[in-house]
Amino acid sequence: MNTSPVASDRLPFLDGLRVAAFLLLIPYHVGMYYVSWDWHVKSPHAGHLIEPLMLLSGPWRLGLLFLVAGAACQGLMARRGAWGFVRERSRRLLLPLLFGMAVVVVPQAYYELKTQAPELLPGNGGYLDFWAAYLRLEQFCKGDDCLDVPTWNHLWFLPYLWLYALVAVVLAGWRRGVSMPRLNLPAWSWLLLPALPLIVFRLGLMPFFPSTHGLVDDVYNHAQYGYLFALGWASRTPAVTALWAQALRWRGWALGLALLAWALLAAYYGQYVDSEPPAALRNAQRVLWGLMSWWAILAACGWAQRVFRQQSPALRQASAAVFCFYILHQTLIVVFSQWLAPLRLAPAIEGPLLIVLTFGACALGYGLLRHLPGLRELFGIAPRKAPGRPEAGRLASLA
Repeated sequence: MNTSPVASDRLPFLDGLRVAAFLLLIPYHVGMYYVSWDWHVKSPHAGHLIEPLMLLSGPWRLGLLFLVAGAACQGLMARRGAWGFVRERSRRLLLPLLFGMAVVVVPQAYYELKTQAPELLPGNGGYLDFWAAYLRLEQFCKGDDCLDVPTWNHLWFLPYLWLYALVAVVLAGWRRGVSMPRLNLPAWSWLLLPALPLIVFRLGLMPFFPSTHGLVDDVYNHAQYGYLFALGWASRTPAVTALWAQALRWRGWALGLALLAWALLAAYYGQYVDSEPPAALRNAQRVLWGLMSWWAILAACGWAQRVFRQQSPALRQASAAVFCFYILHQTLIVVFSQWLAPLRLAPAIEGPLLIVLTFGACALGYGLLRHLPGLRELFGIAPRKAPGRPEAGRLASLA
């Protein structure tokens, strides 16, 4: 029996995957406050302790989002046509991006400067003085180290997704009427072959083009995320429909292999946290990173099909809210972290409290903003359905 989805199918597990992946951002970005890696603000307790836990999702979390986005975008274009798709993607992605850069992410930049270079703050050092300077596009520099404004910070996902969606529409129009051969791979190969581009990109591009999230110079990220977006898009076409069935088939193996790879990566980074590894071992780590990325994505796609078998009121509500959560969450984490800092709480108390506060504030924000027609779309909440109009596919909300 052929169970492969087609473009017109409603796939609730894609909604479930997207909701779970975006909600994972909250504990992950709270974790960024406590690790040694560069971030906007840092806890005085920042160190290496929870870095292995952060590595558990680091290699695959964003790649999964782009794969799911590709699948959802293809379904959206099949329903709306090319021009309707471009209009919808531009409105749903660019409006929150521009508003976010002007309003939502500004507190992140303010506290970054206040905690790292307070002498650069304009006026009396207050937030409103900084915001005015930010909107005037003033630069804040200490030598060659500058805080460039405006910034999109965590909202970088939106311009990347918009760009990939436009490229996909152009390519889809170019190959219209051209029959693509069906990709018939041996079942076992789904555990390995889709990982090969990720390995090549990690070995050949990442050392020379480190991640910037700056759109125009982010070669490595465009390679890996563009590839996964394209794979997700192709999974809703006759050429690559086997992806979802094979993910379901290999979910157990993929999960086990991903956990094994994570344990090896955690051991590697723990061993060489303050020293340089041998070149051959560094390359082996990059191969393992690419493999773990794919195995974790494949496992997530497989298990989601078992967990999210059908739409439910809870899933529909979460799907409608998750874009708003995404827009708000990092600013709330930064602000709450600075409000709690004078209390000098232990990280074991402060970290979970930050997670709870951020989830609660995101839920409250969504609950209020969805009733405000002038603001709801600026915070990623879909416009209300017109009377008599069929409900749009939920997975298009941040496809």
